[in-house]
Amino acid sequence: MKASDFFAIPESLALFRAFFSPEAPPWDWVKQIGPALEAHQFKAGRPKAPPGVVIEGLVHMDPSVSLPGHATIIGPVWIGPGTQIRPGAFIRGNVIAGAGCILGNSSEFKNCLLLDGVQAAHFNYVGDSVLGNRAHLGAGAICSNLRLDQKEVFVHLGDGGQVATGLRKLGAILGDGAEVGCNAVLNPGAILGPRSLVMPAIAFGGELAPATIARVRQQVTFVPRRD
Repeated sequence: MKASDFFAIPESLALFRAFFSPEAPPWDWVKQIGPALEAHQFKAGRPKAPPGVVIEGLVHMDPSVSLPGHATIIGPVWIGPGTQIRPGAFIRGNVIAGAGCILGNSSEFKNCLLLDGVQAAHFNYVGDSVLGNRAHLGAGAICSNLRLDQKEVFVHLGDGGQVATGLRKLGAILGDGAEVGCNAVLNPGAILGPRSLVMPAIAFGGELAPATIARVRQQVTFVPRRD
């Protein structure tokens, strides 16, 4: 399994391409976010922002980035052109976002790489994750990044095997065009192939093949009220 099976660095993030090998396992890209930002030469001074937007540390924002009346951005952070940051967003360290992304209202982002066109628009948590080009998280979708026992995260493959990642914190890997429905939870180390789909309100872990839907069928019963 290699990163090129899931996504490729777009032109908007070409300056970081040397840090993200297409031959590496996709979860290794999570390890490279910090070094990529550490090597970047940030300009002196802070970007202009409305009074309610708190900016700390090293932050690059393209002039075309749309800012809300209030948000918190703690560097190092690099935000590409045409991206929207919506009210209440909390962006806290080692975040790279490409062109045309949506970092949504009341959503939190840390140590993550968002390629072009990612939409995480409402009440999302994205930590220690890579979201491919045009990946989409429905409202309330969560990329869980820490096991309950806080031990190393393993990737559980579709063939029944598992791979050690060397990471205690690892969220989700979403291939290009992958989608996650509202209020779904991706367990630590979840791997979604390109154009795969996790249906709403389920917990998903392991590997989901490209262009495949993960769903749970439930039976709804109806009974009369007794009052």
